[in-house]
Amino acid sequence: MIHLQKTYFFSLVFAFLSLFSFAQNTELFEQGNALYNDGKYEEAIEKYDQILDTDMHSAELYFNLANAHYKLNHIAPSIYYYEKAQHLAPNDADIKQNMAFANNMTLDAIDVVPEVGISKVINQVSHAISFDAWAIMAICFVLLAVFSFINYYMSFGTRTKRFSFTFGSVFILLMLASLVSAFNKYELDKSDNPAIVFAQESQIKNEPNLRSSEAFILHEGTKVQVVDTVDSWKKIKLTDGKTGWIRAKDIKLLRSF
Repeated sequence: MIHLQKTYFFSLVFAFLSLFSFAQNTELFEQGNALYNDGKYEEAIEKYDQILDTDMHSAELYFNLANAHYKLNHIAPSIYYYEKAQHLAPNDADIKQNMAFANNMTLDAIDVVPEVGISKVINQVSHAISFDAWAIMAICFVLLAVFSFINYYMSFGTRTKRFSFTFGSVFILLMLASLVSAFNKYELDKSDNPAIVFAQESQIKNEPNLRSSEAFILHEGTKVQVVDTVDSWKKIKLTDGKTGWIRAKDIKLLRSF
């Protein structure tokens, strides 16, 4: 009984603290918005950052934070927070529009190598839903296939057997397609490790050391993909296929909260 009372007490304390933290963050958010509307963008950023310090994340918070940085011509932070806002609200038109404005401030014009062939189709299909959704679909198709084949063996009519076998075969094919899409989605998500260049100018090296020759130069706000890490260096890949090594301190990962 004592154990239950303690658990109940701590649950109440946790709930109270959560409500208090939420109320406090709501007040900070409103204060930040008021400062933003008054043109006090740096003060607004301070309020928004205080909310982030409590480990609270939302598309609205990141969007407003990005807007404040954009007003101050902070290229990298504005793009960084627009990207994080879009990750949480991928279909928001305002986020997409404002991020396009912010991207126009960047200096690096990097081409995009388009996907072609069957890999493009497979990747587009895999991105349609989440990995968990593909896994659930695969399980459902397995169950439907098992039911169809059981019905095939237990039925006596030729027509029923034909339909059961046909549907069972179709469900098996759909199950295999779902498994392929699930594993492909998993690999795509695992390899997706974007980052934003925060250094005003960064020399990209051919090898992970300062003595290496320079491959090219990137400027703040450019989005890259991190593909490897060696000590204090990150190997990056651009949308045009170029690769190189950048100092870890020159970029900020988007997937880290």
